[in-house]
Amino acid sequence: MRRIFAIARKEFLHIIRDRRLLGVILIMPLVQLFLYSYALSFDVKHLPTAALDMDHSAQSRQYINALEQSNYFKVDRVLNNYSEVEGVFLNNSEDVVVVVSNGFGRTISGGQPGPIQMLVDGSDANSAQLAQTYGTALSRVWGAQTTIQQVEAKGFNAANQVGLSSNLRTWYNPEGQSAAYFVPGLIVVLVTMITVIQTANTLVREKENGTYEQLIVSPIRRIELMIGKMTPWAGIGALDIIIISLVGVLAFRIPFRGSALLLALGSLLYVVCSLGLGLIISARATSVDTANQLAALVSFLPTFMLSGFIFPLSSLPMFLQFLSYLYPARYFMVITRTIFLKGGGMSVLWPQFAALTIFAVLITVFAASLYRERA
Repeated sequence: MRRIFAIARKEFLHIIRDRRLLGVILIMPLVQLFLYSYALSFDVKHLPTAALDMDHSAQSRQYINALEQSNYFKVDRVLNNYSEVEGVFLNNSEDVVVVVSNGFGRTISGGQPGPIQMLVDGSDANSAQLAQTYGTALSRVWGAQTTIQQVEAKGFNAANQVGLSSNLRTWYNPEGQSAAYFVPGLIVVLVTMITVIQTANTLVREKENGTYEQLIVSPIRRIELMIGKMTPWAGIGALDIIIISLVGVLAFRIPFRGSALLLALGSLLYVVCSLGLGLIISARATSVDTANQLAALVSFLPTFMLSGFIFPLSSLPMFLQFLSYLYPARYFMVITRTIFLKGGGMSVLWPQFAALTIFAVLITVFAASLYRERA
């Protein structure tokens, strides 16, 4: 323990003496948290929309007004003929064009579905998909309301009409906020980037400073060196997780429904995994530049693409789904989102905790063996 404490103390003093490094590991995660939380959002509202009303009836104006009153479409342009549609899309001035065909009002008055065409610019796939979903839902609601008004205008009770009654309820994130989905995932991404990149430079920095040979001839064991190198960064990683979690709960109003102790345990296991990956890179890299490039390649891209942070893992090809099981970020992503949003406990998260425990042990032992090989 004395040898481990000596290595940990040496690493800790090096960290606190470098003010720029402290700024990177403590302030930059907060900056990235706000940037990612506001930039990465699936909440698409006020889509620029042009309207082409070919019917000019009271019903067509009511339908266009219903689109304007929603938060999803912003009807800011009126077209005169169909030939203007292509020019609108080419100029990137509008994302959606709503075409109300001739006979819309007459058809609606007759109790039949009115002819509506919604044209969407598909160059932005996310906005296009959401526009189609929003447009279909709004048209269905408006049509149902219009039918009810017509039935009641004829003296019938709409509540007695035969039909389906559906009640939609969203659990865990009823407001549909993207921040509630992204912030728990950002804990995984930001901690991975900080811990892997910084620890990837530890042994490389020892080589450049000429102290690596002293470590080789010292009586310290390889596993003791790894634990001593990882201990200060584990504390800093834990501090980053606490700060990001508090900012997410207080600033972004992200619910925290689970156990803080369980989150702390999962965070500790994942930080050990990330630090071990950084030490593996550091043991093999020959320069700081090489270590930084390898760390970015190992930490950033897999965490972004293979952890479920942006895309559901079920939508990936089978090969990438299998590959994602080899990255600890996949398991910690499930832990953070389940604890934050669903309040799940060990009874549902034990497979993820077991996987992180296995990864933590294997990665640390492998990093120690690489250090001995280099020695």
